[in-house]
Amino acid sequence: MEAGAGSSSAKLVAACVIGGIVLGASVVALHLAGPVAIPALPPVDALRRRFRRGRRRPVRVYMDGCFDMMHYGHCNALRQARALGDELIVGVVSDDEITANKGPPVTPLHERLIMVRAVKWVHDVIPDAPYAITEDFMNKLFNEYNIDYIIHGDDPCLLPDGTDAYALAKKVGRFKQIKRTEGVSTTDIVGRMLLCVRERSASDSHNHSSLQRQFSHGHGQKIDDSGSGSGTRISHFLPTSRRIVQFSNSRGPGPDSRIVYIDGAFDLFHAGHVEILRLARELGDFLLVGIHTDQTISSTRGPHRPIMNLHERSLSVLACRYVDEVIIGAPWDVSKDMITTFNISLVVHGTIAENMDFMKDDLNPYAVPRAMGIYRRLESPLDITTSTIIRRIVANHEAYQKRNEKKEASEKKYYDSKSFVNGEIVVEYECSDN
Repeated sequence: MEAGAGSSSAKLVAACVIGGIVLGASVVALHLAGPVAIPALPPVDALRRRFRRGRRRPVRVYMDGCFDMMHYGHCNALRQARALGDELIVGVVSDDEITANKGPPVTPLHERLIMVRAVKWVHDVIPDAPYAITEDFMNKLFNEYNIDYIIHGDDPCLLPDGTDAYALAKKVGRFKQIKRTEGVSTTDIVGRMLLCVRERSASDSHNHSSLQRQFSHGHGQKIDDSGSGSGTRISHFLPTSRRIVQFSNSRGPGPDSRIVYIDGAFDLFHAGHVEILRLARELGDFLLVGIHTDQTISSTRGPHRPIMNLHERSLSVLACRYVDEVIIGAPWDVSKDMITTFNISLVVHGTIAENMDFMKDDLNPYAVPRAMGIYRRLESPLDITTSTIIRRIVANHEAYQKRNEKKEASEKKYYDSKSFVNGEIVVEYECSDN
């Protein structure tokens, strides 16, 4: 027992001696070798450069158009185009180019620019874009604007000489095609207003309420009181929950958000609507927009209103970047219960509207928010109403009638020959040497 214990102690002492010798030798070696260089971390700028090199350049896509009397069909096309890239650049055709190729526009360029810039899927706008994409303009898109692809719908876009306006983009393999939005076009909307004008001039025995019902329910494909033989299409829009979701924002108001409420018809959604919505949004964190029913509008503005039905008007408002949420079929009166339910902080209304007589009535729809001290009238930036747009049509009735008759022929051909196109499939055109 004692001999074993002595042997273990000797081994322990030997191990300590050897360890000390090794440690001492290491210290001497480090001292003789001098300071050891520790690799320096890369500077912050270098790290940033490496990070940027690892990221891809954003894909930029271009879509052009007249965007005359801009509607939810235009907005849906822009939504689809934006889905094909990271940044959507939109060319807005000049007034002169539209007149030369299609006839006079209803809305001037400055109003159309306001409308396009307000669409939430648009990154930037190019004013005075050419109607046809020339080789020079195409090269400018590719080299100056860094455009990767040019986008257009599956409906044909022909120049007066019958050639394809996008032939060059297709030839170089930089063209992508999206699905046209069914049920609406500027031609269709102008046709509705022309039909409205003709019905107004008809005898008093005519059932004026029929027009509003046709607009709202999609009936009356071939209605022409003038006997000219022109087939004016009424709304063919078939609303689906999916389309509403596609246009909606996924975010709601925060617990402390200042919620601003504004309501109206928003018929023939125009630049005046956009500008008052912009001002309203600046007053809070969340803009809630109430859209009145077709029946409410008919009862307050006449049997020929609205031109666009409730779901069409809702989509146009939802596409606006200043709008966070809409109430589809909002009540005429803003009640205390409604203010509490939506936690509304401020109710606003513009100074320009179709009819301001309700402000003098005892049954003022804003009586409750006024009594609560949360109502404000905003100075409307633009003196434009739905009636303004209709008056433009009436003032140039013959020119728009001729334009519509010409366009309706091509639209009829499109509808007669159309086949199912999956909205999720994008048609790409590969480069051709021919």
